[in-house]
Amino acid sequence: MDFVYPPEADSYRAKVRSFLDANLPKNWKGIGSLNHADAAEFTEEWRVKLRDNDFLAVTWPKAYGGAGLGHIEQLVLAEEFAKAGVPGGGPNDGFGIGMLGNTIIAVGTEEQKKHFLPRVLSGDDRWCQGYSEPAAGSDLGNLGCRAVLDGDEWIINGQKIWTSAGHLANHIFVLARTAPDEVKHRGITFLLVDMRQPGVEVRPIKMMSGDSEFNEVFFTDARCPKENVVGEVNGGWMVAMTLLGNERGAGAAVNSISFRGELDKLTALAKQKGLTSDPHIRQRLAKAHSKVEIMRFLGYRVLTAFMNGSQPGADASIGKLWWSEYHKEVTELAVDILGADALVPVGQTPHTAFTTDSPGSPNDSANWVGVFLNARAGTIYAGTSQVQRGIVGEQVLGLPKEPRADGGPWKSIPGHG
Repeated sequence: MDFVYPPEADSYRAKVRSFLDANLPKNWKGIGSLNHADAAEFTEEWRVKLRDNDFLAVTWPKAYGGAGLGHIEQLVLAEEFAKAGVPGGGPNDGFGIGMLGNTIIAVGTEEQKKHFLPRVLSGDDRWCQGYSEPAAGSDLGNLGCRAVLDGDEWIINGQKIWTSAGHLANHIFVLARTAPDEVKHRGITFLLVDMRQPGVEVRPIKMMSGDSEFNEVFFTDARCPKENVVGEVNGGWMVAMTLLGNERGAGAAVNSISFRGELDKLTALAKQKGLTSDPHIRQRLAKAHSKVEIMRFLGYRVLTAFMNGSQPGADASIGKLWWSEYHKEVTELAVDILGADALVPVGQTPHTAFTTDSPGSPNDSANWVGVFLNARAGTIYAGTSQVQRGIVGEQVLGLPKEPRADGGPWKSIPGHG
């Protein structure tokens, strides 16, 4: 690891800080300090400012509405926004800009780039991800949602689950089975589907925290133009892996900032409760500190790779595995520090169901209990810990692959005849 920012990073950092100084309210403490309604309103208005000042899709080419900058500027922007406690976009932009947009730029047609990318930036098209299914979550290649070409349209039938922000989206990118006679990974196609049609139904899933960030999506003869295939027909697996690489990248480099802020807040709570003199609590806080520091150095490793022109690969699974397992552990510590207060939570619930709560969030029992419940899901969404361990073992460490009993055609798999 050779972590040194190049000179252009300093000038861009100054530009970002100048923008923040000019556009944030005085005494700004982070979006987590706002109530839910005010935070949603702020985010919508903030997104417009980001778009108008070329801070929404900094690595996209200028021809498609981006800033035409590199990964270094993208990472500097993410760092400064994390420190300031402001969002980098709207609730669906991680899917529309970070995942789908970058994937279309990499493997999409020129027509797709010209049509979809400006609409993502304007906010007219808000995207969600249609990957997981009830019988194909961790084993994505086992998916069974079907698409059949009928003239100029694909006809889609099936179900997706755990669709984050699906209730806020009007478009969904879908992995669908288009060649059931092929080996399962080779018969999948990546489709761009408009959700504003009778054949698409979104049903929110109530989580144990009380929120409904996830959804089920049902397709009943839903239609998709045949030109809305990204990549090759039956070549969707490669497109899907390209997209998942985009999902991992920049976030891993700056995760430690938000997790450090969360741990500082927990330490303050322990002091407030008079528990920092408890040797058991002190030991657990010290262990959490060590793990956040390791997270920071894992981030530096990602930064170094970006500076050397590399894209996220299989080793990105190390960071995902690390933060999700750590978060489960540290939020258990938070509940132990709360003690009996955790049984009757009082205060503001978390703004988000993913990773840490928003910066500036209150240090109260309702917030910590909500984050504790959400942290369980962190070891499942975006790739389970078991799958991440398999990727690290096989693709990073070079360990032997696990035996597979389902390597034949998809339709030969039990339950898919």
